[in-house]
This record gives sequence, C-alpha cells and structure tokens, in this order.
Amino acid sequence: MSLLWAFLIGGAICLVGQIIMDLTPYEISTGHVLVGYVTLGAVASALGLYQPLVDIGGAGATIPLSGFGHGLVQGVLSGIKSQGILGVFMGGISANAAGIAAAVIFGYIMAVLFNPKG
Repeated sequence: MSLLWAFLIGGAICLVGQIIMDLTPYEISTGHVLVGYVTLGAVASALGLYQPLVDIGGAGATIPLSGFGHGLVQGVLSGIKSQGILGVFMGGISANAAGIAAAVIFGYIMAVLFNPKG
C-alpha cells in the first residue's frame, strides 16, 4: 500500500508541475516551476504542512524538488537545535549533502560517457 501512496503523491506533485508548464504563457519557464517547487516545499515544511505528506507518501513526497525544500528546512531546524545560529548556515546543506553529491557525481559521469550538447 505504501508503494501506491508514493506513486499517487509523487505523481500528483509532478502532474501539477506539468499542468503549470502546459497551461501557462511562455513567461513561466521550467526553471520558474522548479524554483517554485523548492520554495513551496520549504514554506510548507516551515509551516508544518509538508511532514504529513511525507508520512503518507514517503519517497513520493521526498524525491520531487518540493522534498528538497522540505529537507533544507528540516536540516536548518535540526542544525539550529544542535549548533545554535551556525545551524542556519550548516544544517540545510549537511542534511542534503548526499543528494547533492550524488547529483554532481552522476552528472559528471554522464557527461564523460556521452557527448553533451550545449
């Protein structure tokens, strides 16, 4: 059942982003939607609204970019509790370090293996 919830919640998050990109004028680019997702995830997490979604959907809520915003806020809150004001600067990055490192490493590997255009 948890796989179904992850699929439904992750799919719904992605569906909303796709609808926004398809039905809005050209002034809203994919970059705007991506930044909006991180920001909305962070704001929802700060207000305590995103954690119930994570509890129900698991990876379906943490894998999209809104989950990255949630992870940043949770890392900052954890950092503040353990390190005080320095946790504001260190908590978000340390909470998401594994994902950021994986993105950089796998992106580099793909660029080496294939001929990127651009």
